[in-house]
Parts: sequence; structure tokens; C-alpha cells
Amino acid sequence: MSKLKQYKMFINGEWVDSESKKTFETLNPENNEPWAVVPEASAKDVNNAVNAAQKAFEGDWPKLLPKERAKFLRLIGQQLRDNAEMLGEIETIDTGKIIRETKKQAIYIADYYDYYAGLADKVEGTVLPIDKPNIQAITTRIPIGVIAAIIPWNSQMFLTAVKLAPALAMGNTIIIKASEIAPTPLLEFAKIIDKAGLPAGVVNIIYGRGRTLATPIMETGKVDVLALIGNSKSANSIQANHPNKNRLRLVLGLEAKNPAIVLPDADLDLAIDECIAGTLSFNGQRCTALKVLYVHKDIIDEFNRRFSLRVDALKFGNPWEPGVKLTPLPEKDKPAYIQELIDDAKNLGAKIINEKGGQITENYIFPAVLYPVKKSMRVFKEEQFGPVIPILSFTNIAEPLDDMAESNYGQQVSIFGKDVKKLASLIDTLVNLVCRVNLNSSCQRGPDVYPFTGRKDSAFSTLSVHDALRSFSIRTFVASKDNDYNNAIINELLDKKASNFISTDYIL
Repeated sequence: MSKLKQYKMFINGEWVDSESKKTFETLNPENNEPWAVVPEASAKDVNNAVNAAQKAFEGDWPKLLPKERAKFLRLIGQQLRDNAEMLGEIETIDTGKIIRETKKQAIYIADYYDYYAGLADKVEGTVLPIDKPNIQAITTRIPIGVIAAIIPWNSQMFLTAVKLAPALAMGNTIIIKASEIAPTPLLEFAKIIDKAGLPAGVVNIIYGRGRTLATPIMETGKVDVLALIGNSKSANSIQANHPNKNRLRLVLGLEAKNPAIVLPDADLDLAIDECIAGTLSFNGQRCTALKVLYVHKDIIDEFNRRFSLRVDALKFGNPWEPGVKLTPLPEKDKPAYIQELIDDAKNLGAKIINEKGGQITENYIFPAVLYPVKKSMRVFKEEQFGPVIPILSFTNIAEPLDDMAESNYGQQVSIFGKDVKKLASLIDTLVNLVCRVNLNSSCQRGPDVYPFTGRKDSAFSTLSVHDALRSFSIRTFVASKDNDYNNAIINELLDKKASNFISTDYIL
């Protein structure tokens, strides 16, 4: 075995090992063999990271003019471009994500930081109009404080960017906890943060198991925002550890059970194309994946036949190979979990309708298309987050709508059809059940100017590019009596640029 790559954590501008000296080996899903060693943070490391972030927030960082913070964001973006190929390769090695996708995403993420650099000084302040005589107020948005960002493994670089870029643009400080699965992309990203030269403590990147570290982070009571992408049970458990929950703002992207509804007049070629992409892009390991398909009884047989053939035609292989659509799973226990879902469904009457479905190896299980699926089956109720596709038939549109209304989730839905009158009625109902309705297209996150949120247990708050600035800031203002004495002071503050808050850079 070749020598394992060694990593350190980044706390208060320094590269450190775990205080406990504990380490963890991360596996290459291609062969399930270790390829890198990462430090596993202790409670003391957590305290050091939180204290560093708090100290940095009490320093000059949040007081800088936005255009000054923007310089750092652009440096991060440039470093991402310079290292895109390496970062793409690291993410592919650690997650099994297809290399053409990881390299492309590294470039896109660079643009993301540049975009927020451009937005940073567009957060306009105003002189508030009021109906009271002799008083005036100048207001703008300012940073909220210390942010704890808990990042999932499936797209760490991007899912860090959607939090870190707006948080830094607004002047916050942050502790980033990399996932226990495939953590190396973020530990490589820490090198970029270091090269960008941000003040010590503004960004801290630690590694360890989810709740093991999230609990002491919250218990410090020094975190102002919990930004988590994960599941609702974890979110509930983590926030419960904060001693002052009334002070804690939540920005949560949680689990989903996004359905597709295929109406009898749907273009089957289009619907199948989109359902293939929606269910099996990155093996279905996305919160935005299609997790259950409802197909009208009039077309169910033809849909199942053609859909199954298409699934079986997908190429499985290593993420470096051209034309590959299905790649090894980075979670060691995932094939066994998917098999449990399949066995449960078969015991309750479902069948695997594609020839290759359920073929299992050490690091993969071939996508199983299951039909007919019942509501009592685990695969209907659980977010599978992997390659298994449950299909239900329906005769009345009320059937999938009732299921969605009863569901604990409400992120997105895809509908396939062309009858405008029927679609209009369906859209008007669905927008009150989920936060995004996709017409003749699969569920997805982007473009990132769109809201990204959910109802019920699927999300809280939104991280679209504009909304995120509000998520990581609060409004504050300076008020004064409208008289010659105060006006002279304000004019002098403006003329001399003595204050970064009372500034024409804000008051536009």
C-alpha cells in the first residue's frame, strides 16, 4: 500500500493535529481501501475553534468595509480556479463522484465566491422615512456573529460555498465541520483559506463525527447561527444542546422525499429521461433527487418497461472512466442498507422489474426498480439516498396529492404532462405542499438565484444567493435627533469617512 496522505485541521490560522492525537482513515470507494489520514477533533479542539471565531468577530473583521472583505472572497475564488483540477481529483477519490463533474464544479464554486464579492458592497443602507418629527435613522445589514456550519459529504466544496461565501461577505466568522465521510476536500480547501490570508479565526475547519462535535460546539453557547445540511433528527438534537436557544438562528437544509407524478398524457421519452437523471444522478445521493415515482395506471406498463431498460443500460465503473453514470458508493454500509429496503419491499409484494436490479458487490448495489410499491414499505417512507427506485401507480390524482399532504417532507415535486387545464389545477395545489414545482423536468437545486428551501422537515430558511445575505445578517441602525447639532456631526462623519457604518458606501 502506498503511503497515506496526511492532513491537519485549521484552527485560528494554524495547522494543528487533534489535541487527543486521534486520527481517522478515509476510504477510497473504488476499492474501499484507506488513502488518507485526518485528525479527529476533540472537545478541546472544538472549544479552541469556537473561541477563535468569537475573538475574530470581536476584532476588526466585521468592521471592515464590504469592499475590503470582497478582496478576500476574490482571492479564494482565484485559488479555487488555480487548484480546480487537484480539488476535483481529491473529491472524486474521496466520494466516488464522476471526475468530469467535480472538476466542473470547482470552477463554478470559484465563480460563486466572486459573485458574493460583487454583492458584498451592494447591501444598501437607507435613511428611514418616519412620521415622527425631529428624528432620523440610518440603517443597513450587519453580520450576526459566529456561525457553525455542518457540511454533508456528498458535495462538500459546493455546500460549504453556499454558506461560507455569504457569511464572509457580511462579515461573520465561522467554524466548519467537515463530514466524517470523505472529509479531505474541505481539508484541502483549508489550504486555500490559509493562502487567501484571512485574519486568524475568521474561518476554522475541523473534522470529526457529526453529533460528537456538534454537541460541544452548541454547548459553548457562543454560536449565533447553526447552518446545517443533514436530517431533521440531527437538527433537533444539535440545537437542543445550545444553552440559549432563543439566541440561535437556524439555516437548515434537511431530508426530502421528492416525488415525480407522471400523468397519462405525458411525453414518455421526456419523462423517462428526466426521471433517470432525477433518481440516479450521483446514485441518487442528493437531497434534491427524485425518491419516489407516481405513474398513472394507463401508462404504467409501458413506463416500467422502458424505464427499466434505460436503468439497466447505465454504465457502472470508476468515476475516472468516460461514459460512466453509476459509481462506487462511499458509505461502506450503503449496499447493505439498500438491500434491506429491497428485501422489505419484496416481502410485502413488490418485485424488482429490471434485470440487473439488486446485483451487489462490496462497494455497490445496482439500482433496483421496485413495483408495485405500497405505503407500508420502508422504501416508501424512508429517504433512501441511494440507488433504489420505488414506483407506484395511481388512478386518481388525489392519491399522490394526499400522500404528499401526509408526508413529513416538502421540498420539491416533478410533474409530467401537457393538458394545461389539469396542470394549472395541479400546480395551484402543489405550491402549497412543496417549495418548488418542476414542470416536465427533474428536481434540482439550481440555478442558485432561485430559492432553495422546503416545508415541514425538509428545510428552514433559504440559501439562494440573495436570501443567504439576509440569513447571515441582521438589520441595525443609528438614530439621532434631526437638529443642527447632530446633522453637523453626521455630515462630518460622512465627509471624513470616519465610520464604516455611517458611510456613503452604504447610503445609496
